[in-house]
Amino acid sequence: MAYCDHIETMQPEERKALHKNYHDNHYGFPIHDDNELFGRLILEINQAGLSWETILKKEISFRKAYSNFEIQKVANYTEQDRERLLNDAGIIRNKLKVNAAIENAKSIMSLQKEFGSFEKWLENHHPKTKEEWVKLFKKTFKFTGGEIVNEFLMSIGYLRGAHSPNCAINKKIEKLQPMWLNKK
Repeated sequence: MAYCDHIETMQPEERKALHKNYHDNHYGFPIHDDNELFGRLILEINQAGLSWETILKKEISFRKAYSNFEIQKVANYTEQDRERLLNDAGIIRNKLKVNAAIENAKSIMSLQKEFGSFEKWLENHHPKTKEEWVKLFKKTFKFTGGEIVNEFLMSIGYLRGAHSPNCAINKKIEKLQPMWLNKK
């Protein structure tokens, strides 16, 4: 059975396991690899208007379609690559979102040149309020409104709210974060 066929026939237990895996192992955890940060941004942008479950189910397809989220490769995508993405049933085929991924890869490459990495750019701007982050992201990236920026930053531990304070996963995350990040 193909991956996409499997998704369509997922039972409630499988769906619950999908969400639990994301909650327990990814949501709110710091990410130190620029390609993975970029990948999370792509996923958050593509979630706009859809359920997070839809995106989780398509994550493997997104990785494959977007060259395993390798920033330099995506930044160098051609018009043929854009067309390939717009015809890929395994991902969200939205021209604005596809174009945003490519343009955002180019923006991240510029940030890497200036700051050394996407992660260092984020660190350099921390702490900020949600509103300040949204303004900065809208100035720097394409297709990044308030909800996308909020979810992206919560999902990588830069804004609080991914987990309740008494959640066991929240306590685990706090141990992984640099001390400066916990002083939000």
